[in-house]
Amino acid sequence: MQPAALIAIKRDGLELSDQQIDSFVGGVADGRIPDYQAAAMLMAIYLRGMTPRETARLTAAMLHSGSRLQWPDDGIPVVDKHSTGGLGDKTSLILAPLLAECGVRVPMLSGRGLGPTGGTLDKLESIPGFRTSLSIVELQQQVLSHGCVITGTTAELAPADRRLYALRDVTGTVPSIPLITGSIMSKKLSESPAALVLDVKFGSGAFMKTATEAAQLAESLVRTGTSMQVRTTALLTDMNQPLGAMCGNALEVQEAVQVMQGAGPADVRRLSVQLAAQVLVDSAACADAVAAAARCERLLESGAVYDRFLRMVSAQGGDHRLPLQFAPVTELTATRDGFVQQIQAEQLGYAVIAMGGGRQRAADVIDHSVGLEMLVRIGDRVTAGQPLVRLYCHDPQAVGQQVLASLVLSESPVLEPLPLIHSRLTMSDQQLLQQASS
Repeated sequence: MQPAALIAIKRDGLELSDQQIDSFVGGVADGRIPDYQAAAMLMAIYLRGMTPRETARLTAAMLHSGSRLQWPDDGIPVVDKHSTGGLGDKTSLILAPLLAECGVRVPMLSGRGLGPTGGTLDKLESIPGFRTSLSIVELQQQVLSHGCVITGTTAELAPADRRLYALRDVTGTVPSIPLITGSIMSKKLSESPAALVLDVKFGSGAFMKTATEAAQLAESLVRTGTSMQVRTTALLTDMNQPLGAMCGNALEVQEAVQVMQGAGPADVRRLSVQLAAQVLVDSAACADAVAAAARCERLLESGAVYDRFLRMVSAQGGDHRLPLQFAPVTELTATRDGFVQQIQAEQLGYAVIAMGGGRQRAADVIDHSVGLEMLVRIGDRVTAGQPLVRLYCHDPQAVGQQVLASLVLSESPVLEPLPLIHSRLTMSDQQLLQQASS
């Protein structure tokens, strides 16, 4: 069937067959379908949506457009974690070595910064020499030798997504849940994992602004992963304020190291442990979530996770001494007494970009040394003259007012902030069958 006919079917709100979806994705992957027709199909999907069956088939077709990682049949589970992104989210840096220290394999394929949220690869490139573009052979060898790797995806893995992702960015179709699902899950499933844990964030510093929106995305991701025989669980987590204190590439590496050394902010540590415990249970590497969490806590306290991280850094060409560079420091202070009612985390993310810590265009070069340190949390009482934020910036005058305006103060105490972990979502094969028949 010609691409124009497929576009018309979806535009009219009708379901595409498995064969039609396969034909579209195959044509995108091998270049038979030109950009203008692929963009038209993306717009039709964005406007009309997709059924769970269509979404699962789209993901499968994107997955099978390329290669999949292969692992020995030796009983060692392969697992991974994906986050939908948020300000100060550095848990991937901790989770890869933490999970490897627990005896599972972690081939973590990560990305770069997207808008006001930072990217794991950008953070790791704060470490001199660290390579984030390993080949499939290098990736697999490192996981087998060291238990974990954090690298970018390769051209051989889910190649259809590479082209569709670029088109989504320029056609305004990024927010489509079926397209988000296909993009995330095709890359993660290409790792051939036994289990996958998803950190789906919502709030002022996340892509999804409300818990309802995050739940819809989480359900689509979990349903799709489960339908493809990968044990998948999503944690819905609050991103109405930065995770931890540090925001910015080198600063977040430093804070992740603190957690790996048994210290660091309580929220970063707790979320890292809960994500790790969940995927350890889902992969049958641990039988009990409480015991898994306790084991992760002990490993962080012991320094073993940090040692594993340094081995991963060295294996990927990075300087294990971690000679991180930081821009000059300026403190921003409160102009009056009050209580921190709201933190507009997205605006803080844009301030980091304005400092040079993120990209406004794909070709921009990142200054890894810049960022900010939050000295207050939602609900804190502050007094005039009290430091609120510490800027690591070469030109603090350019962003100081933007950062201060992101903190909203009230005269009276505020309600208790949302819990860090809002809810969990998993799905059994029986639930999938019940949804399919309803």
